[in-house]
Amino acid sequence: MMAFRGLLIVLFLTILVYTGSVISNHGIGLIPVFFGDMAKMAWPGQFNLDFMCFLVLSATWLAWRHHFSAIGLLLAVMGAFGGMLFLSAYLLWLTFQTNGNIREIMLGAQRA
Repeated sequence: MMAFRGLLIVLFLTILVYTGSVISNHGIGLIPVFFGDMAKMAWPGQFNLDFMCFLVLSATWLAWRHHFSAIGLLLAVMGAFGGMLFLSAYLLWLTFQTNGNIREIMLGAQRA
């Protein structure tokens, strides 16, 4: 579990620093660039579409884990828009909340 927590911390910090650098150099114009690349039907757009599918899958898991409750739907929105920055922090928090119980992390307390 310590290795998993370490990975989550590394992922969180990497995305945080990289995103901060991109915002400081290019501003917060992600949406037009993201969908613009997809509209061009080239490799950057293919990567963005693939990534967007991962975001949808992540958001669906978050909502499902919380039984599609109001908090689950809120977490799903946060996961869809926050990406790895949100998911790594959320999973790190869960590792402590569940005392590292991977079944409970993945399934939630009721299903585990």
